Amino acid sequence: MPVKPIPEGYHSVTPYLICKNAAKAIDFYKAAFGAKETVRMPGPGGKVMHAELLIGNSYIMLADEAPERDSRSPESIGGTPVGFMIYVPDVDAQFKQAVAAGGKVVMPVTDQFYGDRSGTLVDPSGHKWTIGTHKEDVSPEEMQRRMAAMPKP
Repeated sequence: MPVKPIPEGYHSVTPYLICKNAAKAIDFYKAAFGAKETVRMPGPGGKVMHAELLIGNSYIMLADEAPERDSRSPESIGGTPVGFMIYVPDVDAQFKQAVAAGGKVVMPVTDQFYGDRSGTLVDPSGHKWTIGTHKEDVSPEEMQRRMAAMPKP
């Protein structure tokens, strides 16, 4: 049987997170998002060389930072320009769980003009997560109308 070019259960795009303390990050993702750890490859000094977690139906990969390989965490570079979106059945409960696990609120959960109810937090490793539940299918025309009606900053 031929090898599949995309491994079973994986999607075409899989995020790879770099963390200052990957073991602590894994614990956070388990507590905050119900992640299941599927792979952990230990490295020297107790570091995590590579790990894989399943969150919902999607995998993420992560490792401890290795500045000698130009692999730095958001904590080391002062933040991140990248965010992750997680769709869940109950955004309010999941967001509360993630905050209780140590996430810091960036934007509280609110109803969005485009049909989602969502909020954004930063995890203890400095990665940004938006958690949402899709509540309403909104036509492009209605989305434009709602956006135009929003208060200007």
